Amino acid sequence: MEDAAYMLRAISNATRLRVISILENKEELTVSELVEIIGCEQSLLSHHLTDMRAKGVLNCRKEGKNCFYSLKDKHITQVIKCIQKCN
Repeated sequence: MEDAAYMLRAISNATRLRVISILENKEELTVSELVEIIGCEQSLLSHHLTDMRAKGVLNCRKEGKNCFYSLKDKHITQVIKCIQKCN
C-alpha cells in the first residue's frame, strides 16, 4: 500500500495527469512539444517532468540538447482511467 500511495502522490496534479494522458498515445515527446500541447510555462512543466522522472513515472532520453520523455510503465494509464470512471 505504501508503494501505491507513493505513486498516487507522484501523479496527483492536473498537469502531471495531462502529461501522462498525452504520453499514453505517443512513444516520446520533448519538453518543447509537451509545452506546446499543454500550454503551460516551460519552467513549471520541467519541474513536473523532473519530479515524475525521479519518482519512477517517466523515462528521459537525452539527444543533444533535447530531452525526450516517455512513460516508464503504460499501466499507470489504467489507474487514471479507473479513477475517471468512478468520478
